[in-house]
Amino acid sequence: MHLQVLKSKIHNAFVTEANVDYIGSITIDEDLMDAVDIRDEEQVHVINHRNGERLITYVIKGERGSGTICMNGPAALKISKGDKIIIIAYALMDEKETRNFKAKIIFPKRGNSI
Repeated sequence: MHLQVLKSKIHNAFVTEANVDYIGSITIDEDLMDAVDIRDEEQVHVINHRNGERLITYVIKGERGSGTICMNGPAALKISKGDKIIIIAYALMDEKETRNFKAKIIFPKRGNSI
């Protein structure tokens, strides 16, 4: 049996940009991605604290050290600049793998620094 488990979580980051005129996705500072082992083009769930919106998109690597969290495309209509969000990635694992697995979770400071 395989289970879908929490792999990575960026809890309470702030959206620095929202760009409706883009194909889609979320751009994330590469430092934040590295801290929780999220990869370029990986699927993520994004939850908005302000309005409860939850959406699924993919990640684009942002400039390292910039603090960038940018909602792109139609997602920018649901999550705006300044919104506090949670970014979550899941992984499929067999039952044995889950026993010793620990998700990587960070709580960024103001400016989305680690």
